[in-house]
Amino acid sequence: MRRRNFIQVAAAGTAGLLFSRITSLAAAGIPVANVPEKVWVKLGDQWYPASASNGVYAYKDIHVRFKQAGDALSVYITSPSVQLNAVKLQWEFEMPPIAKILGDKWERSYGDLGWQLNDSFVSPWYMLVNDGQEISCFGVKTGCSALCSWMATGKGIELVLDTNSGGVGVLLGTRELYAADIVTTKSTPAETPFSTLQRFCKMMCPNPRLPKQPVYGINDWYFAYGNNSADLIKKITGLMTDLAPDTGNRPFSVIDAGWATYSPLLPGDGGFMDDFSKPNDKFKDMAVMAGDIKKLGMRPGLWTRPLCARHDDKPSLLLPKIPGRDDPKEPILDPTIVENLERVKHNIALYKQWGYDLVKHDYTTYDITGKWGMHMTDTVTSPGWSFNDKTKTTAEVINDLYQAIRGAAGDMYIIGCNTMSHLSAGVFELNRIGDDTSGKEWDRTRKMGVNTLGFRIPQHNAFYATDADCVGLTNDIPWAKNKQWMQLVAESGTPLFISPDPAALDDEKKAFIKECFAKAAKVQPTGEPLDWMNNQQPQKWKLNGREVEFNWE
Repeated sequence: MRRRNFIQVAAAGTAGLLFSRITSLAAAGIPVANVPEKVWVKLGDQWYPASASNGVYAYKDIHVRFKQAGDALSVYITSPSVQLNAVKLQWEFEMPPIAKILGDKWERSYGDLGWQLNDSFVSPWYMLVNDGQEISCFGVKTGCSALCSWMATGKGIELVLDTNSGGVGVLLGTRELYAADIVTTKSTPAETPFSTLQRFCKMMCPNPRLPKQPVYGINDWYFAYGNNSADLIKKITGLMTDLAPDTGNRPFSVIDAGWATYSPLLPGDGGFMDDFSKPNDKFKDMAVMAGDIKKLGMRPGLWTRPLCARHDDKPSLLLPKIPGRDDPKEPILDPTIVENLERVKHNIALYKQWGYDLVKHDYTTYDITGKWGMHMTDTVTSPGWSFNDKTKTTAEVINDLYQAIRGAAGDMYIIGCNTMSHLSAGVFELNRIGDDTSGKEWDRTRKMGVNTLGFRIPQHNAFYATDADCVGLTNDIPWAKNKQWMQLVAESGTPLFISPDPAALDDEKKAFIKECFAKAAKVQPTGEPLDWMNNQQPQKWKLNGREVEFNWE
């Protein structure tokens, strides 16, 4: 069977193929995933095949059932007596040898996104298959209760639903886990691959939470790198505020790491930030700081690390030490403990009380899993450890944390950084979609920034506002390159943040920043990379109806 025929045949009743058309959606032409041909359950390190009976797959007392729900196929799982590590679903799918595949990442991307020849790589959350004639899209809706990843193999299309609770299987007990909603679509003749993915992102996230106006401004990290102070923040805010257009949409001045209280010094140790409810002596009073930023004409924003524990916290409040999370100077709070979630909510609410309009929270994925996204190859975390509460999947634990932050924030904008992308969609207004750019190395900005924007910009205003990170405006980066990067972000319709080293500013740069701020303050069409099918750092872009070519080399 050829793939271009399988929808029509599936509609006639052929079982096991990936797409079908249920009657209620036939008029709209929406493909809906069939119940998979095969299902496995994972217990410990072993996969066991489940047997089908009356539409339910079972292995011992573990049951996996499916339900058509609108444009989705919902997956429900019960495992009353054993710890369940994962469920794997498989559909028939003929993969042409010339097919190119585009996947996503668990959290931020790391400069390695792109259309690739099929080599059975794991794609978190969603996957697109392009055979040169049409594009088939496979994904799960955002906010799911399992960590979901796709793979194209010689046997078909596979979806793994990771139900671990930390590094061990979840203990579901008597409850049924509503694990995920599977969604699929196919490209239409009128669409480009880019517009197909844009549409698919909106299918995966039907209810995004978006900023009321475009977000732009400054952030001190990429020239101060934590060596900031109240005086420095006021200096750069004062320098840049006059460059913002005189409109009803004022820019943000975001205070990055460096403001919070440091732990007491240990022998040979410079201390580390561990109390994000109190400023250090460089800032003294964060409410006064917020007021000063407003007086200067910008909106105050603040960086925080929600799960960072204090050096004197009780061990019973902490996550266990695992590789990547074993520095005794950096203890991490267990987010399944109510007392810890209350602390997170208290701090977020405190920032609002201080007068901040935006909070950027960071490190939560690393703090929970002990891994950066680039290292989440075989597993998202090390095996063998568990949360205090073993009855929730890791995805559910993360969802609870994000909802706690969201609830405490009120009407403040939230930027997630190092957050699980699919779980932050619909919860936070903005998401840092890639690893750090740089104020020191142009190659890093090119790799992380350009690649990230090129391949995750279809998520913009579908999942959240996509923040591709800052323009590190310093004397270490050639202005000819930073100027192009600033232009691309400013004209792409996505949030623009600049880290302006006062020592690097001159009249030419100020004039260009003013021009870019004026563009970033307004609603614009989402930029489209035109050569992304063959270039991991797209150079040709469609911006505001015109084609623009950049030279990143």
